[in-house]
Amino acid sequence: MNFKSTTDTKGRVSFSAALLGGLADDGGLYVPCKWPQFSPEDFPLDLSLPTVAETLIAPFAVDDPLGLHLSDIVRDAFNFPAPLQSVAGQALSVLELFHGPTAAFKDFGARFLAACFERLIKPSDPPVHILVATSGDTGGAVAAAFHKRPNISVSILYPQGLVSPTQERQLTCWGDNVRSFSVLGTFDDCQRIVKSAFLDSAFKKEHGLVSANSINLGRLLPQAVYYAAASLAQWRTQGEKLNVIIPSGNLGNAVACIWARHMGLPIGEVVLAHNTNRSVLDFLQCGEWKPRTSLATLASAMDVGNPSNMERLRFLFPVLGDLRSAVTAFSVNDTEIRNRICHDYKRYGQVWCPHTAVAAEIWARMPPMQRKDKPWCLIATASPAKFPEIVEPLIGRSVTVPIALSALLSRSVQFEVLNPSLSALRNVLAEVN
Repeated sequence: MNFKSTTDTKGRVSFSAALLGGLADDGGLYVPCKWPQFSPEDFPLDLSLPTVAETLIAPFAVDDPLGLHLSDIVRDAFNFPAPLQSVAGQALSVLELFHGPTAAFKDFGARFLAACFERLIKPSDPPVHILVATSGDTGGAVAAAFHKRPNISVSILYPQGLVSPTQERQLTCWGDNVRSFSVLGTFDDCQRIVKSAFLDSAFKKEHGLVSANSINLGRLLPQAVYYAAASLAQWRTQGEKLNVIIPSGNLGNAVACIWARHMGLPIGEVVLAHNTNRSVLDFLQCGEWKPRTSLATLASAMDVGNPSNMERLRFLFPVLGDLRSAVTAFSVNDTEIRNRICHDYKRYGQVWCPHTAVAAEIWARMPPMQRKDKPWCLIATASPAKFPEIVEPLIGRSVTVPIALSALLSRSVQFEVLNPSLSALRNVLAEVN
């Protein structure tokens, strides 16, 4: 299996090269040259995440050195669950993706990528520097996955004052081979710096840059695994496709779901749940792509005005009408997020993080017959314990903190303030060198 850039379809790279390259040399994002096709019968009765992952990812790693280690890689990476829970009294389920070490869905892709890099990067190789922009959860997951790994350093860029206090502690509690930069700007500024760094060939070579953002193919494929497992479980027990509502920011999680469906997994409707950052929603409505400056909301990890993975989505569906048939999108404001957290705790006993509340609000807006007509699933992307300052006053009680998250929050923190430019990053990295 080879991979090509979304902007230069003639070039070809291997699975390992796509993971290590992150962003293609021409600035495009890597996508498969062809898509394997599956039926539910292709998967074993065991729907554990490692088993599903090995079946789903194997065609992408065939004839690649990583293919020889795939069984070990997926068992290293997927050592925590993604349970599909029912909501009491409703034809609704919740796919909980927050049971990993940093209590957010980003743990799946980050741990898979780290397990791959561990087998690709030898002690005798030149050092590798992972550069990542985060709107809240990616950076913590990447730091946890790569912390103290030999021959690898990590730099995390996050927007100052635009992540939750708990998220910031999680981004800045590492030290050792991990540096955290509080950028004087938005997530889009952080993302722009990272993309500019990868497009500067001399800078990229000098620092041995590798990406761990969702621009990296190695982040998306493992995220397709939990959609495959959940949809297969739904199909085998009820004989119906799973319809999903996905909190969406940089669109990596949504594209992973769409890729799973594209490969034949029993997934029905895909609804993109946005906060007031409406770039994707407006494009679907008017047909003109207009990235914009991101707006700060309660669902801060979704505060993205120029989502990178829109490029992969438009590559898969170059005709606007096909894209409109493939997904729908809706927007939710902060007042609606607060009200939904309050309402669903009182009615169902569910405690949502602000991002999951966006998806829950969109489900609640659906006409009753649409909700009952087919099985719907909310994608719960993060533990509410990562947003206590938002959630606890709304539900009137404290939120239980997962043990792994509590251990991280007890660590001391350290970070550096960075101006929002590549030259500023260049200067601080040069000082270390």
